[in-house]
Amino acid sequence: MNRNDRRVLIITIIVGVLVLSGIFFLGGESPSNPGSENEIRGKQERGVAPYAVTPLRQPESFPFDPNTADSTQLLRLGLQPWQVRNIYKYRARGGVYRKKEDFARLYGLTVKDYRRLEPYIRISEDYLPASTLVGGRGDINDRNYRDYSNDRNYRDYSNYSTYKKDSLRYPVKIREGEHVVLNMADTSQLQRVPGVGKYYAKEIVRYGKWLGGYVNVDQLDEIDGFPRESKKYFVIQHPSPQRLNVNKLTLQQLRRHPYINYYQAKAITDYRRLHGRIENLNQLRFSSDFTETDIRRLTPYVTF
Repeated sequence: MNRNDRRVLIITIIVGVLVLSGIFFLGGESPSNPGSENEIRGKQERGVAPYAVTPLRQPESFPFDPNTADSTQLLRLGLQPWQVRNIYKYRARGGVYRKKEDFARLYGLTVKDYRRLEPYIRISEDYLPASTLVGGRGDINDRNYRDYSNDRNYRDYSNYSTYKKDSLRYPVKIREGEHVVLNMADTSQLQRVPGVGKYYAKEIVRYGKWLGGYVNVDQLDEIDGFPRESKKYFVIQHPSPQRLNVNKLTLQQLRRHPYINYYQAKAITDYRRLHGRIENLNQLRFSSDFTETDIRRLTPYVTF
């Protein structure tokens, strides 16, 4: 070893000896071993305890309503502070516990805890659905509740019980054998179809605009979850869909249509670049991106 290496080694040894001597003479306890319970209690009395000791809370059992219980009661039941905060957040957003099982969805609540608390859960009648009052206890009087089924201004349907809830909001539902023109109806007309409410009426209009107009009733099957039994109430009259000029539109403009994906739009633009104008969609049938079904359903929506 040269002189510099020897000097570094000697200094390292001296520093190590000094550190070990300091630990030996000055003493000290390992942070991982704070000592026995008596030692901790003695340090607490001297005000030098290294850790805060939180007393364990024994869970209590008493009747409570999760819709109205305050944080003190919920903590006494043995719930964690973060679970109590989640309950408060849920109630602040308008959430309501309508039955005991709703409380079981509390995040972090174990089966053991729920079984312990379940006998003590009391849901006030004030938080039950208002529909339970109708025809039950008679708490809704005639002035506040109107039975539309007996009103002469509304039709008497043989299937009234099936669509009772929807008919109370939109009483005029068409009968079996009556139809709505799919490619011309607005949302108010669409809601007259049994099984079609506000959501599906909006979806029908939205998807029709995306397509450029309906040309077949079976296109309703392309709407996620659409009730197939409602299709028999629709008809198509004089379809005139908006058409895409496949010889002029860009790739991005072509792929906006629901029947043209990215690879099909690229196949169209590549064909134009390599072979010129497209005169018929059958020219694309040799492309691996187009099937006979794709060409058939896209035909009403293109022009050349």
